[in-house]
Amino acid sequence: MSLANDAPRFRAGVILALFVMVAAPALLVIYQSVLDAPFFDDNVRFSLDAFRFVLTDPEFYRALWTTTLYAFGMVVVAVPLGGLLAFLITRTDLKGRTWLEPLVLVPMFLSSIVLAFGYTVSVGPSGFVTIAFKSLFGAAPWSIYTLPGIILIGGLSHVPTVYLYVASAMRRLPSDLEEAARTAGAGIWRVSLDVTLPMVLPALVFSAALNLLLGFETFGIPLVLGDPNGILVLTTYIYKVNTIFGAPTYQVMAAVTVFLILITLPLVFIQRRLLRHARRFAAVGGKGARTNLLRLGATGQAVALGLIGLWLLVSVFFPVGGIVLRAFVENWGEGVRLTEQLTLANFKAVFEIPSLSRGILNTVLLAGVGGAIAVAFYLLVGLAGHRNRGRSGTLLDYSVLIPRALPGLIVGLTFFWLFLFVPFLIPLRATLISLLIAYIIVGLSYGLRIIQSTLLQVAPELEESARITGASVYRSWRDVVIPLVKPGLAGAWAMIMIVFLREYATGVYLMSSGTEVIGSLMVSLLTSGAMDQIAALSFISIALTAVGLTLALRLGAKLHD
Repeated sequence: MSLANDAPRFRAGVILALFVMVAAPALLVIYQSVLDAPFFDDNVRFSLDAFRFVLTDPEFYRALWTTTLYAFGMVVVAVPLGGLLAFLITRTDLKGRTWLEPLVLVPMFLSSIVLAFGYTVSVGPSGFVTIAFKSLFGAAPWSIYTLPGIILIGGLSHVPTVYLYVASAMRRLPSDLEEAARTAGAGIWRVSLDVTLPMVLPALVFSAALNLLLGFETFGIPLVLGDPNGILVLTTYIYKVNTIFGAPTYQVMAAVTVFLILITLPLVFIQRRLLRHARRFAAVGGKGARTNLLRLGATGQAVALGLIGLWLLVSVFFPVGGIVLRAFVENWGEGVRLTEQLTLANFKAVFEIPSLSRGILNTVLLAGVGGAIAVAFYLLVGLAGHRNRGRSGTLLDYSVLIPRALPGLIVGLTFFWLFLFVPFLIPLRATLISLLIAYIIVGLSYGLRIIQSTLLQVAPELEESARITGASVYRSWRDVVIPLVKPGLAGAWAMIMIVFLREYATGVYLMSSGTEVIGSLMVSLLTSGAMDQIAALSFISIALTAVGLTLALRLGAKLHD
């Protein structure tokens, strides 16, 4: 019995509603870009002045060039490192690889703005690592406020993304060919280059495309590390464009956003095609893969552990350690004895300021309650697309792609406009509901992927058996599918909770009195230089994420899905 044509009205209704939700903001951006004033202005006219301004502005070309360098540079750093870490941890007998893997993934669960701040207080001009290095050698030969420094940090922070995809591919590979190469006398590194690498090339290409997309959408790291030195990328150009005119210039922001979408949308489609054709490159059949780990030997163990240790030191210990240290000291700098500066005053100040304490509460509410609502919504969408190979299923696939091509900053901006533009939505603009809707759209691609993979674990025979005995499709979902995927839904809720905890850019334009969240507050506080409060908020963000991650693992969430 085919399940593809069940519940056509439900599937069509949910998918159409989803398409409207994701297409409306994008269409509003295009509409705003061809106006000569904000769309709500009474005297607004159609015009291409915004595009003329952007195309004649040298700052736009500088931001575009910098973004391109940043995106490709990030790929150059992240892809080889992520592939190497995946090989060492999944294909060799590396000691401690079981507990090393969660540590490798840590940067992926922290927001970019928290990571960037962590690097500022650790390896910035006045960072604790820089001060210690200067006391030993007289000068520090690095600067994180330069484009190479930003590219390096951006690349290191995205290594876990590459690791996840490549490690997943490597775990499915049989070890026969690697063992044959070793028997023939090939060294471990020769085996990795000549045998393993070609078999996981599709995963590496996909990871490179994904990182290129993330590079073009990046906001937090260039804002924190590039802005002080005048380094602009497209997202920070959009964020800063109002300062050029001294007033909101929505049409210029929209025009730049259109250019950004023209760059990112093809990258999203390329990723989709890579995933669709991934099976052409399958190296494993249905019998399952037998994996024997490659032996590194004593020297190989030392080299591998040294490499991973160095990466963990720079990518995890420096930023996280810097935040922890900075959050508990009052003064900071050369000649200051940190043991004499320990204090809880930074946290006391955060909880005494109503907007900051409200931001922490709102973040927890959005992550916990909002995450549950989001999972319920994703489940509805997932059921609408479940075993759906019709036109509505195709529409669902393309609907998910639209928000994937929009950075969180742009999604927040477009929803801000939408809540100004649609009369019945105006009362919701100053409430957490506006943020929740925007968060749900930002997390749509990731959340739906988790739900779809959970739903696919239910064998179709079980649903077909229920239908044969007379149950409607809705009853088969209620009594068979949903009870079976409940553990997966709990894990999905915890993972979405982490996504919402680390989100910061979406709330930048939607933030008002009563809708503050930690990430957006940090972006706002950067302009005032309130480092004490930013450090305390960063520490709280890391602590909340650690709690969410622990809960996710306890609920059975799989980090590799």
